[in-house]
This record gives sequence, structure tokens and C-alpha cells, in this order.
Amino acid sequence: MIHPTAIVDPSARLAADVEVGPYSVIGPDVEIDAGCVIGPHVVIKGPTRLGQRNRIFQFASVGEECQDKKYAGEPTRLEVGDDNVIRESVTIHRGTMQDRGVTTIGSRNLFMAYSHVGHDCLIGDDCILANQATLAGHVTLGNHSILGGLSAIHQFCHMGEHAMVGGCSAITKDIPAFIMVSGNPAAPHGLNSIGLKRRGFSAEAIKALGEGYRLVYRKGLTLEQAIAEIESRFALEETQRFVDSLKVSQRGIIR
Repeated sequence: MIHPTAIVDPSARLAADVEVGPYSVIGPDVEIDAGCVIGPHVVIKGPTRLGQRNRIFQFASVGEECQDKKYAGEPTRLEVGDDNVIRESVTIHRGTMQDRGVTTIGSRNLFMAYSHVGHDCLIGDDCILANQATLAGHVTLGNHSILGGLSAIHQFCHMGEHAMVGGCSAITKDIPAFIMVSGNPAAPHGLNSIGLKRRGFSAEAIKALGEGYRLVYRKGLTLEQAIAEIESRFALEETQRFVDSLKVSQRGIIR
């Protein structure tokens, strides 16, 4: 299962069925669980742990030291869940001691070619980063986030669940859950209603979220007024998740 030209450090721990392609390099303190397929010319450095059934394509660099001048070689980590697809030339960096010390990736995410995940990012489940989408350090992506090609997110930004970023967008503030943004600088462009329908959200929830969106973006209210109005009018779990994504913002939301 391991090509004879691959270099696997003796301290690396690979499940028995892990495949490693030609000329790949797997360093010390790397743990790879069952069902993973590592393509040719891949570099994985540790401390890094990959869950089950991840597939990594050629020329990807996973678990490399971060591009932060404050980093001084500390043993920071990368932790990856299950069933992720990491395409050609993707780069994913470990954390820094100035933050949590770990970059964390959930499960069932798709990282298209040349996308980048910076140090200390926290990525949920079922996210998509299209070609050359770029996350600076300390970025958080909620579940089912979608980033268009060539989009970029500034460090410390938070992107809420089921939100969507258009291609070539520049994100410098937080993105509330369930909405679409695009542009440079990015601006809101409505509720991600099609995505919510595809993921099984009820008509009632989508209608309520649409009303919540209008209160935040179309009624001339302050954010605090809009939050209070949403909480007084709706008692749905989905609208509360929308409100929670507004309250958690520390950089201010795209508005």
C-alpha cells in the first residue's frame, strides 16, 4: 500500500490499509487513520492527525509550519476529521502558540486545487473551498460554508453556518449565518435560500430567516435593534442560530 519511493518516518503511525503514492513524504508525529489515500508527491508534516477515509491529491502540503514570523518551532498541531477531499496543491498549516496551538478541520469538507488554510483556523463540517480560496490565520468557518474561487478571508474573521461567498470576494468582516456575500469589499446579497432548500430547511424556517435578514439589512435598524426585533418575533431554532452568529461577531458584520 506504500509505494517504494515514498518516505515514511518510522515514528509515523499509519493504519494498515492507508495508501501512499510515489515520492510522497510523511514526517514524524503524523497519524493517519484507516481508509486514507495519499496521492503522489504529497508532504505531510507533524504533529498532524488525519481521521478516516481522507483523500489527498498530488502536490498538497498538509501540516506544514505556519507563515507567521512569531512562530519559533513550537510543537503545534493539525487535526483533520473524516472523509475530507484535499485536492492538488492545497496548503494547510498547523497552529501557533499565540492562539489555540492547533488548526482544526472537521469532516466531509472539499478543498479544491490551490486553496489555503492558514494557522489556527477552525473549519466545521461539509464546507467547500473552491479553487484558490484563501483563509488567513485564525479564521472560523461554520458548517456548510461555501467559498467561491479566488476569494480571501481576513484573519480572525468568522463565517457563519450555511453562508456563501462569491468568487473573487474580499472578506474583512464577519459573515452572519445563512447569508450570501460577494464583492471587493464584500457586501450582502440576500439569504442563501437555495442552499437552505437543498439542505432540507423548512419553508417556515426559510421565511423567518428571510424576515430576519430584512430586519438586519433593509429596515435601517441598528444591529442591537434588529436582534431584539428578531428575538421578539420568532421562536425558531434557525432564527436563534442566525441571532447567535450576529452576537458572536467581534470584528463587526459585513453590512
